[in-house]
Amino acid sequence: MLTHGQIWNAVDRLAEQHGLSASGLARRAGLDATSFNKSKRVSADGRERWPSSESIAKILAATGASIHDFVALVDPQAQQAHMSVPLVGWAQAGAGRLFTEDGMPAGTGWEEIAFPDRGPDRLFAVEVSGDSMEPLYRDGDILIVSPDAAIRKGDRVVVRLHNGEVMAKELERRTLQNVELRSLNVDHANRVVPVPDIDWIARIMWVRQ
Repeated sequence: MLTHGQIWNAVDRLAEQHGLSASGLARRAGLDATSFNKSKRVSADGRERWPSSESIAKILAATGASIHDFVALVDPQAQQAHMSVPLVGWAQAGAGRLFTEDGMPAGTGWEEIAFPDRGPDRLFAVEVSGDSMEPLYRDGDILIVSPDAAIRKGDRVVVRLHNGEVMAKELERRTLQNVELRSLNVDHANRVVPVPDIDWIARIMWVRQ
């Protein structure tokens, strides 16, 4: 059974993971800045106030999190389980020698960040550089990606080509011959990439802004 405290704690943790206060998260989601204030979580007569489903939907959209991500934050055990994941710069992601054949950073010595343990999927982090992915991802944002996770139409992915080009796009269609990618920035063209040109694809699981 979900409790009032668990839901609000999940809201606070979502804000924290994106470097925001509860008020900052509310503003980013287009809500009144006081929507998530602790003083508003209990009414004057002591009744518990819960965030609306609409508010939850808006903060998930604003952060790029899924409902599954939010549910994981509700679970107290999930809150305690963390792992360290390698942090790779955007230019480093283009250096093929730094990656194994299955798309994971090779060797040791990488900078690392803490991230909630997501189970069997292997993860690493990529730091966005430049403005080619705005407005969704901005310079300095951290993308948590997995080369193991299944990828479906509509998923956002980081793709590295054999020529060293690295891009973040949305998967439109995947066949045996080509991968069709939609640009996240309207000023940049969509791409159709032959499968043999692709070194690896990693699904974007989370973004830390």
